[in-house]
Amino acid sequence: MENFKLYDGEYKFICVIWDAEPVNSTELVRLCADKLGWKKSTTYTMLKRLAERGLVQNVDTIVTAIVGRDQVRQYEAEVLLNKMFDGSVPSFVASFFQNRKLTETEARQIEQMIREATK
Repeated sequence: MENFKLYDGEYKFICVIWDAEPVNSTELVRLCADKLGWKKSTTYTMLKRLAERGLVQNVDTIVTAIVGRDQVRQYEAEVLLNKMFDGSVPSFVASFFQNRKLTETEARQIEQMIREATK
């Protein structure tokens, strides 16, 4: 799996892009100022950094993400699972539900996911 590791600021930035793409770089500066409190220089520095890593692109001032939200979530979930639970899904689930109750809707959704994953 590719390395989609994003630090907190990078993740917040790419979320702005995902929510607005395709977005003009000038508009992206405005969005980052409004949503993140960033200056223009911070936005362009972050844009350059993520473009160099192949996560976003800026073509003719139009910014789009190359990597999808689901790809990043999957990567981060795998890293967490391996780091904290030695790759054990049952250990993760047991830890997650230790102090949490599910709604009926959540339980049905999880049951459906399990059925689909075991096909």
